[in-house]
Amino acid sequence: MKVYKRYLAREVYSSVTLILVAFLMLFAFFDLIHELESLGKGNYQLRHMMLFVLLTQPGHIYELAPIAVLIGTLYALTMLARHSEITVLRASGLSTASILGTLVQLGLAFVLLTFIVGDFIAPPSERAAKELRLKALSQIVGQEFRSGLWVKDELSFINVRTVLPDTRLEGVRIYEFDKNQVLRSISEAKEGEYLPPDKWRLKEVAQTVFEKDEAKTSRLPEAIWRSAINPEILGVLLVMPERMSAASLYRYIHHLRENQLKTQRYEIAMWKKLIYPMAALVMMAMALPFAYLQDRMGTVSVKVFTGIMLGITFHMLNGLFSNLGAINSWPPFFSAITPSALFLMAAAGMLWWVERR
Repeated sequence: MKVYKRYLAREVYSSVTLILVAFLMLFAFFDLIHELESLGKGNYQLRHMMLFVLLTQPGHIYELAPIAVLIGTLYALTMLARHSEITVLRASGLSTASILGTLVQLGLAFVLLTFIVGDFIAPPSERAAKELRLKALSQIVGQEFRSGLWVKDELSFINVRTVLPDTRLEGVRIYEFDKNQVLRSISEAKEGEYLPPDKWRLKEVAQTVFEKDEAKTSRLPEAIWRSAINPEILGVLLVMPERMSAASLYRYIHHLRENQLKTQRYEIAMWKKLIYPMAALVMMAMALPFAYLQDRMGTVSVKVFTGIMLGITFHMLNGLFSNLGAINSWPPFFSAITPSALFLMAAAGMLWWVERR
């Protein structure tokens, strides 16, 4: 690797790492503040809270990586320009295309990091964080069983075979006991659908009621079950579509298609999972024009602030186009790639403008 590439790599990697760590510390602080209201409930102690916050950090890394790359690269290039190092490189015959190519090479490390964290680390980490929190709050009895998830709700024990990402339940069994720990009834349902704020609609219900020495069985096409159990508690078996791995999303989309259900939201999430890591390259291209504006744009702090605003805009556009795509049934690929495409065109326009100047 040439000397200037090693030097540029050191400056960019150190700046991006610093920005990412700063963001993670800020978000960890906000998460701690949010969790304080649950401190002391059940068995939820300070150590549980700290571990919960730690387990949620991979998700933040995945979300913040492109923004950190933008701000970090922008800061590194601005500092190089401030000390006339970019000018020296260009005067030595290094073209804008060569500098951009070097940034793309450096950005591949961030692409790989974002993909690995988003696809292999964040989903199980999010699930572990939810399990830890809910178990510490004494809301979960256990889930390490072949029969699925077990939850306690006052005098009832609920067994759920499968919790689907859209919060529907498959294979529900409800064991209801009286105050003397005597089994009163067993209800089985093929499927359950949540009705806020505290009800579930059970379908194809078979109920057995025990009275003294006899048992009465009845079957209903549908029944309403009132319970404090909600999708948040049952969410220990799932991760939101945006946090699921690409492989999990692909399998679930196939499941929905087989059952003739809508797949739009999950297809958008899958395409975003594949395209989002590439946003790091777009962010590096977006940062490059700022290195050429040292004589026409204010101080380093102004440029960094601009980078923060651009990063926030990118994050908002990602969420906006995901929702618009789901609402308007846009092609999933279009909904996922549009924010990155818009920023890439903006970067190209800015580079063309600074080169013309």
